[in-house]
Amino acid sequence: MQPASLPQSEPVPCSLTEFLGYFLYLGACGFGGPIALAGYMQQDLVEKRRWIAKQDYVDGLALAQLAPGPLAAQLAMYLGYVRAGTFGATAVSVAFILPSFLMVLAISWLYVRYGGLPWMQAVFYGVGAAVIGIIIRSAYKLVNLTLGKDKALWGICLISAAVTAATQTEIAWLFFLAGFIYLALNVPVSKWLTATAASYVGFHGFTRSAEAALGEMVPATHARLLAFFAKAGAMVFGSGLAIVPFLYGGVVKEYHWLGERQFMDAVAVAMITPGPVVITVAFIGYLVRGPIGACLAALGVFLPVYLFVVIPSGWFKQHAADRRLNAFITGVTAAATGAIIGACVVLTQRAIIDIPTALIALATLTALVKVKKAPEPAIILAAGVLGLLLFPGVE
Repeated sequence: MQPASLPQSEPVPCSLTEFLGYFLYLGACGFGGPIALAGYMQQDLVEKRRWIAKQDYVDGLALAQLAPGPLAAQLAMYLGYVRAGTFGATAVSVAFILPSFLMVLAISWLYVRYGGLPWMQAVFYGVGAAVIGIIIRSAYKLVNLTLGKDKALWGICLISAAVTAATQTEIAWLFFLAGFIYLALNVPVSKWLTATAASYVGFHGFTRSAEAALGEMVPATHARLLAFFAKAGAMVFGSGLAIVPFLYGGVVKEYHWLGERQFMDAVAVAMITPGPVVITVAFIGYLVRGPIGACLAALGVFLPVYLFVVIPSGWFKQHAADRRLNAFITGVTAAATGAIIGACVVLTQRAIIDIPTALIALATLTALVKVKKAPEPAIILAAGVLGLLLFPGVE
């Protein structure tokens, strides 16, 4: 994603209260996914209010694209870091995430309290189908954004998509393998092998220890929930939708914490609430362990994101243009894009169960393609109404 033309003027001073107020507003009213949210920040903070300098925004956008974590949340945290250091990043994180978290908490309570009622099943019957259309459209945009005409990236993407669709889960080590393959294709081995090997060993050790802690077919204890979602947060590249295949493979296929219908409902909740898409983890955590589970899931998934922004920010300003770093992350991003495509296949098989759901998904996709700036919340609302009208068994 390349930023549009930005003004060159110096930033205008603002109070920290005003700055946090903006992110509180964006977290409560910002729909459209990560690319749209990043666009709002550019338009509002750089162009209109001029609270952020052009170069700071560009640096933050680059870091958000290169490091693990959902793009919009990382960009918001980085801008908070620019404004007031670690405290600013922390405060912006809370302001940006809290509104959607509270909304998801309320929806989770209603879902658990009334989830057995036919009307709620009917709403998610329609919404789940609409979500498929939204994910397909988002995957298409992500392909255009990340792959271009590079045949190697297309190959990585297609292989990742096929593996995800076949195994119905996301294999994390394939992401790192893709990064090293693309790095090797673009940068002589002698220039990157020593430095990147050390980084890989350290990160691979972290992921293996997390897997060992989780084990197989074990209860969803508080510590295990936190560990799982922290690992999930470290596996998201570029778009918050990248977390969908990872979560599906863990909470549905491997640990059986949720059923497939519940998981599709969780994805739907992420689509009907503003703010970062990965807030869907709070819904999952609530279904598994109640309000504490929701808090642990949200903390777990955003903590790595926060650390990936705060810790390397100073270093990143000096190495943002490094060819080796860019090549490695480009390969990882291509693999993540492929995983989203594979997840589309898996989730479509679960959500499109009859002709009405197929038509809702097709209508959603058509609206997003044909109608410029089609409002996703309105589409989701319409799909929910159609679900009430068409769901089998609801009169």
